[in-house]
Amino acid sequence: MPTMQRVVSSGEIDAVAALAHEIWNHHFPPIIGQAQVDYMLDTMQSAAAITRQIRERGYEYYLVFDGDQRSGYFAIVPDEDGSMQLSKLYLKHACRGRGLGRAVLEWIKRECAPRGARQLWLTVAKGNADSIAFYERAGFTIAGLIAIDIGGGFVMNDHRMVKNLS
Repeated sequence: MPTMQRVVSSGEIDAVAALAHEIWNHHFPPIIGQAQVDYMLDTMQSAAAITRQIRERGYEYYLVFDGDQRSGYFAIVPDEDGSMQLSKLYLKHACRGRGLGRAVLEWIKRECAPRGARQLWLTVAKGNADSIAFYERAGFTIAGLIAIDIGGGFVMNDHRMVKNLS
């Protein structure tokens, strides 16, 4: 059973940024291209960007540990409409297929109840078939398409996926 550790210190933020660099560079270049991966790591998953998300935008980052090994990270963001956004859920390639992702989703679901969140939602790249299938197995459904201009000449073409928690 994995453990989740809330990210609060600058050292923990640096650990998340290092995990992002490793995981994203392994997983995403075939899906969105290396140039977009580099841009997104710099603007959205650098230590400075993560710090801003935590301090200014209400993000809660967590490290995922399998035993004493840092296996991945995720971020949740409470929404004003009574839902919770799963903004990020990334696991090292070698740690996939061991039930960690399912355990993280169960942990998040338990976190949603006392906060009054009735729905969990996320976005996932349209070309990320493995992740889409994972979320569908976990009870999420595709609720629509989202195209977001993220700057630098890049657009995120994502599915919005939702799961009702009631």
